[in-house]
Amino acid sequence: MLGFGIILLVFFLGETLHFIGIPLPGSVIGMLLLTAGLGSGVIRRKWIAGTADFLLRNLSFFFVPAGVGIMAHTDLFKAYWFEIFFAVLFSFVLVLGTVGVLQRLFTGKRSGS
Repeated sequence: MLGFGIILLVFFLGETLHFIGIPLPGSVIGMLLLTAGLGSGVIRRKWIAGTADFLLRNLSFFFVPAGVGIMAHTDLFKAYWFEIFFAVLFSFVLVLGTVGVLQRLFTGKRSGS
């Protein structure tokens, strides 16, 4: 129960900070706060490990609303499939490149090694 409370508190803190003007989604702010809390030792891993494991084991349930939304709006996907395809492709390549650059940066790897 403690882990669920901590995760909810961090989430609501992120949402509050977004509401007062930080131009990031509240969930992203919450994840950054949780990462900072874990990294600094303010939040102990053992406090949230059970809840985090439970949420990760049941992660597929969180995709059901998105799947239902896609099924409910198939007419939009049929009308804009070209734009959607290239938006997904572009964002995939952008994320893949960003992760590659950050991985090299953080691990100290240089190209050609």
